[in-house]
Amino acid sequence: MNTSDKALTQHPAWQSWPIVLGLLALYVPTYRSFAQSYWPGEENAHGPIVLAVVIWLAWKLRANLFEKVEKTNPLSGFFLLTFGLLLYVVGRSQSIFMFEAGSEIPLLLGMLLITHGAGIAKKYWYPLLFLIFLIPLPESLMENLTGPLKQHVSVLAEDILYDLGYPIARNGVMLSIGPYQLLVADACSGLYSMFSLSALGLFYIYVARRPGWIHNSILLGSIIPIAFFSNVVRVVLLVLITYYFGYEVGEGFAHKTAGVVLFIAALSLFLLLDGSIIQFQRFFAGKRR
Repeated sequence: MNTSDKALTQHPAWQSWPIVLGLLALYVPTYRSFAQSYWPGEENAHGPIVLAVVIWLAWKLRANLFEKVEKTNPLSGFFLLTFGLLLYVVGRSQSIFMFEAGSEIPLLLGMLLITHGAGIAKKYWYPLLFLIFLIPLPESLMENLTGPLKQHVSVLAEDILYDLGYPIARNGVMLSIGPYQLLVADACSGLYSMFSLSALGLFYIYVARRPGWIHNSILLGSIIPIAFFSNVVRVVLLVLITYYFGYEVGEGFAHKTAGVVLFIAALSLFLLLDGSIIQFQRFFAGKRR
């Protein structure tokens, strides 16, 4: 083994392989459990996509792991690593998915601080932040937010269809159109779609890297409103399909293509907003010349 090969194998990126194996031993069972029980539903279907994005981002930044390490942060890294392990043990033993998945962030950050220091760890801030979207939301929080969201979705869907001249009425979250009655269920509240579309929007902002904080701030601030409005579009389409084709077709749309419609509507609005901002910037830049 020559000197360069010896130096490479002594680099922290290679010496940290026992920690990497330990992390795999911890989280492969976690994600296997998620794949079997948590991700199959429409509400959490974004999980595998988020995990793939995190792996892709980490791989894209892999060259940073072989940079020269100036200074490590073993004390703060050990604290985060210990905290993450405790969080994992509590989450795994008590079946608290939020703790189990959430423990990955301090564990990974602690590992980077111990082996590479704060300078390298800062370069991984985005994939670490993106791991938030793998953490299951608490059921109590979901229940408290779902009711008001369903109410707002129902009101907007009724107003839109009424203005279009359809015979629609509403009682709480029950929409009546013609001979049909449709209950705006929890899945139609838009809460889960807001969570998944927020991940999509943040990823788009990261990849597009638009110049200027104003442009990025507008895109960031539009994520939740666009997700909410896209869900209203989904409910309106569901009501119209039921009105014209009956319950059976409406139920089929709700379970098979409603998620696709929601995704297309949100992405279209997001791209339209991004393009409009670019055009406004070009217009005002041209007027200044």
